[in-house]
Amino acid sequence: MIKKFLASLTLTAVAVGLALPAHAQYPQRNIQAVVPWGAGGATDIVMRSLIPHVEQELGGKFIINNRTGGTGVIGSNYVLQQRPDGHTVLLAAENAQLYPLLGLAKFDYSDFHTINVIGQNVAVIAAPANSPFDSLEELLAAAKEKPNTLRMGVTGAGGLPGSVHAMIEAVDELKVREVTFAGDGPGITAMLGGHLDFMPLSLIAGREMIRSGKLKGLAVVSAEEVPALPGVAPITDALPAMEKFLPWGPFWGVWVRPDVPEEAKQKLTEAFSKAVAKEEFQTFLTELGALPLNMTGDETKEYLDRWQSVTTWSLYEAGATETSPDSLGIPKP
Repeated sequence: MIKKFLASLTLTAVAVGLALPAHAQYPQRNIQAVVPWGAGGATDIVMRSLIPHVEQELGGKFIINNRTGGTGVIGSNYVLQQRPDGHTVLLAAENAQLYPLLGLAKFDYSDFHTINVIGQNVAVIAAPANSPFDSLEELLAAAKEKPNTLRMGVTGAGGLPGSVHAMIEAVDELKVREVTFAGDGPGITAMLGGHLDFMPLSLIAGREMIRSGKLKGLAVVSAEEVPALPGVAPITDALPAMEKFLPWGPFWGVWVRPDVPEEAKQKLTEAFSKAVAKEEFQTFLTELGALPLNMTGDETKEYLDRWQSVTTWSLYEAGATETSPDSLGIPKP
């Protein structure tokens, strides 16, 4: 009797094993989505608007985790240290492409697998509404008259404000006092409180504040006026030599460790691509003045390499770093 019972259990176990899939389908649990910048900044705004669409396409839940610090290094490095099972993704911006040049970290986005480059924004140089400056020309003149007195908000080495500052310094002179914040959001708050004289921002973070009159737009980092901010002059009006760096702007994307299983990479790529393509999200980006990209595959490498080349060489030529991009294998644009 006991032998028959044991034999029955064995047959049942075999039958159950044959009925189950060889491995559980991805995703098996909630996905941790790491944003290496603070809440309320451009990257956070874009990702929190996109993720609900991705969840619909993937059939999984994302938990957004703002893990800030080190110009995005802390959050980005955290993703590299997690298990490569596809359940941790990096929702980030352009900063990692500058880490090796600035000595912030040894990795850049070539050390990740790119799931999607979502879109690109324009940078805007903003000032408090009661600022005495009505144009970038006036701000530059004041900075030259009294060097190192104006307070400029930055987000650390390799952040958007520092990159814009370096490009300006590569063609002109802008000596200021830098005040560091964890992202666009805290910097905007400081300007509203009168603690900063100006700050280069992602247009997506500063647009509504400028349009409502709470901040003042001095220039957009573009060769022409941007429809989302009519009346704000292109930076080339004050600095014609800036045109060699344009078009340029902050961008957002999605990355995972390179050794994540192909099934997870494929499903994430398909889900994000469909989500970014949705009319509702496309409208969201364009209304905020951003250019939807929705890049995947080899196209992302070309885009990331060009951005890295333009930005690293402008930083080097501005004297913001002593490390030549050449020494890192980054060709001149």
